[in-house]
Amino acid sequence: MNTDPEINLLEKTELWIEGISLLNVRLDEIAAVVADVLGLERLEVLVVDVREDHIVLDILRSVLKSSQIAGKGEEILKRISILPGITLSEHACIHSEGALGWVALDSVESKKAMEKSWRMGQEIRERVAKRAIVFSTGFEVEKRMIADTNYPLIEKRLREKGYTVKFGGILPDEPGAIAYQLQKALDEGFGLIITTGGVGAEAKDCTVEGLLRVDPSAATSYILKFEIGTGRHVKAGVRIAVGEVGISRFVALPGPTREVQMGLDRLLEALEKKWAKGETAEYIASALRVTWRGHKHEMSHSSKGQDE
Repeated sequence: MNTDPEINLLEKTELWIEGISLLNVRLDEIAAVVADVLGLERLEVLVVDVREDHIVLDILRSVLKSSQIAGKGEEILKRISILPGITLSEHACIHSEGALGWVALDSVESKKAMEKSWRMGQEIRERVAKRAIVFSTGFEVEKRMIADTNYPLIEKRLREKGYTVKFGGILPDEPGAIAYQLQKALDEGFGLIITTGGVGAEAKDCTVEGLLRVDPSAATSYILKFEIGTGRHVKAGVRIAVGEVGISRFVALPGPTREVQMGLDRLLEALEKKWAKGETAEYIASALRVTWRGHKHEMSHSSKGQDE
């Protein structure tokens, strides 16, 4: 449980200190004190405005831990007051128009604010985690040459698990376009983003490559490997991918429906156990390898000489 959530300052990064007068003061010393109290690097705080009765500082970081902000106003004022040339009036205070306003809270108020923030963040994470979007891929699906049997299967299973599910459409065989749609789904607040198909070894298969543009550190696991240059194979093999950006999870599954069903079963199990993306990818792939080895064996006996 994360009881110290990150707070996005949303461009409200100015911190005002009112009721302060200066006489031959070094502004970098004021900035250094504020940086130390907030747990920042000294270059991340600047004094950007000085008036007769107040100064304004700018925090050069957009995201802070709530514990870095809440209730820190009293300590800032106390430490600034002992700097040479600084006088604070009895009404001296600190405020901000944004989340930085938490600095003015006392210890009890700051604890309540942090607990409320954590609860709100947890509620948001839970809602996002249960919002799913599913994309199909492939020219043959787009042109309705073959029926898309994957989405109905995935939708049914996810709804049984309490997810809301949306069909995202059919992705083109182009990594840039795939990455754009995946990023859009991420920006729209979907916590589970699934693609089916386009994970093979041919030139037209580029779903994994598109996913890697959104999460370059996504975990990929091979189901089947080929020698590059044999038949239509321009890549080392068939692989699935599991990526993660923030609280959203991306999963690229194969196209055949029986593999989708098997992969989805393992994915749901991994999600319930809160496994990391690497562990999840390998868990899904390990089940699919058995199926693909069997499929490859059947192909070698029934259609020798054809591409795998």
